[in-house]
Amino acid sequence: MRLDEFIEFEANERAERRRLANEKDYAILDHLDSFERRFEEHVSDDAVVGSVAPSIFVGRANYPTVSTGLLSPVGREERATSFETSAGWYDEGVSIGDVFDRRTSLLNSTRGVDVADAGATGNATVTGGSPAESVHDAWDGWLGVQREVAIADRPVDVEIGLDGSPNLDFEVGTEDIKTPTGPRAAARTADLGENPHVPRPVKKTLEDDDWRAEGAMTYLYRRGFDVYDINTILSAGALGRGEDRRLVPTRWSITAVDDTVGQYLRGSIRDAPTVDRIEVHRNEYLGNAFWVILVPGRWEYELVEMKAPGSIWNPDPQAGVSLSAASEGREGRTGYVEETAGAYYASRLGVLEHLHDRGRQAKALVVRHVSDDYWGPVGVWQVREAVRNAFEGEFGTAETFGEAVRGVAGHLPISLGRLRRKSTLAAGLQANLGDFVDAG
Repeated sequence: MRLDEFIEFEANERAERRRLANEKDYAILDHLDSFERRFEEHVSDDAVVGSVAPSIFVGRANYPTVSTGLLSPVGREERATSFETSAGWYDEGVSIGDVFDRRTSLLNSTRGVDVADAGATGNATVTGGSPAESVHDAWDGWLGVQREVAIADRPVDVEIGLDGSPNLDFEVGTEDIKTPTGPRAAARTADLGENPHVPRPVKKTLEDDDWRAEGAMTYLYRRGFDVYDINTILSAGALGRGEDRRLVPTRWSITAVDDTVGQYLRGSIRDAPTVDRIEVHRNEYLGNAFWVILVPGRWEYELVEMKAPGSIWNPDPQAGVSLSAASEGREGRTGYVEETAGAYYASRLGVLEHLHDRGRQAKALVVRHVSDDYWGPVGVWQVREAVRNAFEGEFGTAETFGEAVRGVAGHLPISLGRLRRKSTLAAGLQANLGDFVDAG
């Protein structure tokens, strides 16, 4: 489909296939009131009896004492799976309000764990240059229950002893990497109500004390585990070499897995033939519009982000559109991407998965427009899933990269000149026949 036909097609179909909030949803306080009522109904003698934990949370504040939590949907146990962040949220078409509803329905039963008390052997560094906590490879007590929940392939029955009532505040991140977190309560104890079912590939990674975490992550991904499952296992300190296994704060584990799997996929297409035409793909979800331009040539990648005035990171309506970008060449990057943070790795993963499935490589420019419809950050999963699904269905083609960039720029809130000044690829890439032949 020609690029101009594709753009017209997108404009006509967009209203039917996107599920953006037409009005900003400020019903979170109602959700918290509902949670408080359910909590009072389901807590007996300071214990959450018969609860189900679909996931865990590891904080990063106050290091070296980090907060480790079990997440449980109090009073909604029968729907526990739907409260865990996954690719299925995109398939459901959840709204921003839906995400906040689900997250504020999860009780985060927490305990502080100090590095020394957890059996530390020293600090490690995960993506972003941040320290992670070391833990013994043990399966007893609070950390043991947390690990059992993390490695299980379905929600686990637990009984949690609490120390007081929950704090009904909720936390929203400013970097859009992790999902919001809901009410928190101090936990005294946690006991399993069943023996969790652990998939065989996960058991294999646990039993091998000489397996580096990066290799174990790649192994699980190749065995069909999505990044959501892997980052939970990593966060619980269940991957890596023996006593060097570490609790990894949730925010860091999400980006670490996206980065590690992305590096594996980039290596898998290193010698692959290139795409044979210039393609323009588009998707829009939760107030975020993504354009993905694939150009024949050796692997290069860039993410350009535009954040509209009045959006969550650019709240001043008079400030104008903020612009950020980050890129990499054939060999990737050696340092953490500060400017576009977790979105860089999440969108790169979506592009690389698509190219890997096709057995091709390409130069890839991803342009993200964050509109003021994105009134509350729901987590970087929405970036990952929007880019993954951008390759479904129709797409546009262009004769030259310049034509593709001009066609996309006409639907952006910034000028073509400003885009080229910010984007390394848009400024310098010449998608001509010689470039294509050399890259083959």
